[in-house]
Amino acid sequence: IAWQTPLPGRGLSSPLVIGERVFITAASTSDQSRLHIICLNSTDGSIRWSREFWATGRTVCHEKTCNAAPTPASDGAHIYALFSSNDLICLDLEGNLKWFRGLMQDYPNASNSLGLASSPVITAGTLVVQIENDSDSFAMGIELKSGANRWKIPRTKRANWTSPVILKDGVVALQGSAGVAGIDAATGKELWSFGDGASTIPSSSPSKDGSTLYIPSNGITVIKPRADNNTPEVLWQQAQLRPGTASPLVHGNKLFIINRAGVLNAANRENGERLWRIRLEGPFSGSPVTTGNFLYIASERKGLLQCVDLRGDEGKVVGTIDLGETILGTAALSSDALYIRSDRSLWKIAEKK
Repeated sequence: IAWQTPLPGRGLSSPLVIGERVFITAASTSDQSRLHIICLNSTDGSIRWSREFWATGRTVCHEKTCNAAPTPASDGAHIYALFSSNDLICLDLEGNLKWFRGLMQDYPNASNSLGLASSPVITAGTLVVQIENDSDSFAMGIELKSGANRWKIPRTKRANWTSPVILKDGVVALQGSAGVAGIDAATGKELWSFGDGASTIPSSSPSKDGSTLYIPSNGITVIKPRADNNTPEVLWQQAQLRPGTASPLVHGNKLFIINRAGVLNAANRENGERLWRIRLEGPFSGSPVTTGNFLYIASERKGLLQCVDLRGDEGKVVGTIDLGETILGTAALSSDALYIRSDRSLWKIAEKK
């Protein structure tokens, strides 16, 4: 552990690393109405600046999640932080407020009783936000400079906690209960759709390899959009590879799936054939990350960070760190370091300089 810094309130969002800055969001007070955006120094964990705002939308969440569930996005010059209360905040890297939108002021029914968790993404100069629920369900493209709508499209009226995935520059994949759709990020136009249903679980968003999408649908379904057809090609489907909360992960020539029992499955990414599986110490709410030949995942209840060596005929747990706090989010990797958070702490795991 290179450093550990205490955090205010609660949060499930992942750290966002830009150069020597690490950004994190949190929500405090008993009703989670105080919104925090914090910038830390990556070298020592000291706080560069911290900004606080009052929520303007609904802050009620399931007890397991919280208002600071979505992970911020950045274009390299600004931070765009979305909260479950549908408050969307743009700051520059020094913490100066550029604009603030209370989306529930514009769309009062855009919420659910369990809270929202979808994280925004940026492509084609557009911030793509997925706000799906049982009432006013939609996705929208937002202009980066002003925060104004570029487009807004209706989505299936059902609670959904998955996040958009950038398929290629200017195209995002939106996953929901009805399936997955490819959307032109500049206009909101639907380019193609896969309509065989998909997971709506918070972390279990699709993963990609080039233009190929690995979708949590009927186990795992792998699709590839066609240039001349609005129906993507289904490459393969494997019912035995059924993710739990964690998203599927493509790394090298393998696909990694963690199921509800905490078993890590490695499969051939070309055909879904299972190559090996090992049991980890779970349960897990966040998703695994990889670098080089190693996979990292932290358990939910005990905060046990586990390192799996992916070389050889079978994966092997080769290192653990007991962080001792509940961890529900996904770690970030940057410059030979792992950044991971709980409600109470942000850690940097790295060789000490």
